[in-house]
Amino acid sequence: MWSKTEMMKITFCTDPVAAWLKKIFGDHPIPQYEVNPRTTEILHHLSERNRVRDRDVHLVIEDLKQKASEYESEAKHLQDLLMESVNFSPANLSSTGSNYLNALVDSAVALETKDTSLASFIPAVNDLTSDLFRTKSKNEEIKLELAKLEKNLTATLVLEKCLREDLKKAELHLSTERAKVDNRLQNMDFLKAKSEEFRCGIRAAEEKLSARGMDTSLSHQSLVALSEKLAELKRQTIPLKKKLESYLDLMPNPSLAQVKIEEAKRELDTIEAELTKKVDMMEL
Repeated sequence: MWSKTEMMKITFCTDPVAAWLKKIFGDHPIPQYEVNPRTTEILHHLSERNRVRDRDVHLVIEDLKQKASEYESEAKHLQDLLMESVNFSPANLSSTGSNYLNALVDSAVALETKDTSLASFIPAVNDLTSDLFRTKSKNEEIKLELAKLEKNLTATLVLEKCLREDLKKAELHLSTERAKVDNRLQNMDFLKAKSEEFRCGIRAAEEKLSARGMDTSLSHQSLVALSEKLAELKRQTIPLKKKLESYLDLMPNPSLAQVKIEEAKRELDTIEAELTKKVDMMEL
């Protein structure tokens, strides 16, 4: 149920809204709509805005009519003045004169001058000339900019060509390197297989030698350890030899020194002979 205030509001707004809708739709039927405070308020608001707009449009139309009337009066006044002063009428002009007059009017319209007097044409032509010079200057700037862009474009195209060539070379080099890597991988696989094969052969040989009662000291690892030990002993004898050489320059007991030297040589010869024997046995 609507309140008393809403009912009074609907009653107050319904008649103007109905009149406005009838004016808008004319002879056409008004579409059905729900009559409630909300729709009535919206239609009333629209009718008010439409009324204000119609009033503004009417004022603009009246202003334009008044200006047109003033322009017609001014044109008639000027025509009458021309007729009174020189007894001249556009209707009396020849076809050439009419063409000149039309050209003059068209020029005034194109230059947007207030009249066809020389005082109006000269500033308009000067402004047009200034615009022309500005346009030419702008065109020159655009040409320079275009030339610069063309130069940059040429340099960019050359750079792009060089980059493409470098890319092709890099791809070719990469393809070659990839082939080398693949070949190395294949060789590495082959070497791994051979290494595993040798390792298995060495293990089998060691098992056979062990079954035959071979001394473990003659194994490859033992010989390698002895070789390393021999190398270490040789390395340790170097400073001893240098020290011995310093003693040789002195005048000690020659016989005692000779005995020590002979003992060291025999010890070294014994180690080398033992190592050589074990190596020879491994080769057999």
